[in-house]
Amino acid sequence: MSKISPDALKQAIATIIEDSYVIGKDGAKKQKRKFIESVELHVNLKNYDTQKDKRFSGSVKLPRVARPRYSVCVIGDAYHEDQAEKLGVPHLNVEDLKKLNKNKKLVKKMCQSHDAFIASESLIKTIPRLVGPHMNRAGKFPTSIAQGEDMTGKITELRSTIKFQLKKVLNLACCVGHIQMTPDDLRLNITLAINFLVSLLKKNWQNMRSVYIKSTMGKPQRIY
Repeated sequence: MSKISPDALKQAIATIIEDSYVIGKDGAKKQKRKFIESVELHVNLKNYDTQKDKRFSGSVKLPRVARPRYSVCVIGDAYHEDQAEKLGVPHLNVEDLKKLNKNKKLVKKMCQSHDAFIASESLIKTIPRLVGPHMNRAGKFPTSIAQGEDMTGKITELRSTIKFQLKKVLNLACCVGHIQMTPDDLRLNITLAINFLVSLLKKNWQNMRSVYIKSTMGKPQRIY
């Protein structure tokens, strides 16, 4: 059961969207910034000892795409490379990986050029042999895609999936949407993200100190 007040959440979303736009000289509503601002969820926990308590980690697919500009690259065999080409999706093949020669700087550069990777099921086991452990260390090891699987659906899933992972600090943050989404779609994503995080916590809502939402450049709005 969510303890977030629906009215408080509705008001916070309205404020975030309103603050991201200005009225132009022609009377039309325009974005303040030249880029689409993300909407972020920031959570502060309490009654958690990161040294003693088990650190949790969990991912969940949100109902609406949270990061439409999230760049996904396909490491594909002939079948998936052809599919990626037709869809206009960035792609690499085994020969491209071999050229990196396990060079840490080159692999790091490749990892930094995209937000996530998917790789053909037939290639997934050979990738560590070709690039070493560097993709894994960067947190960019590819998700597997099988032949016949919907590539567009797979990419949409990655753009909609968020991850909560407790490390050494009691503050967690993730992207749950963007300012061009409708208030209802933002509400859906935010509510599901919070409820999922609460389900990972040892004492559920008793471990939640405060919850804020904010746009990339906007002020935080407290909702709990």
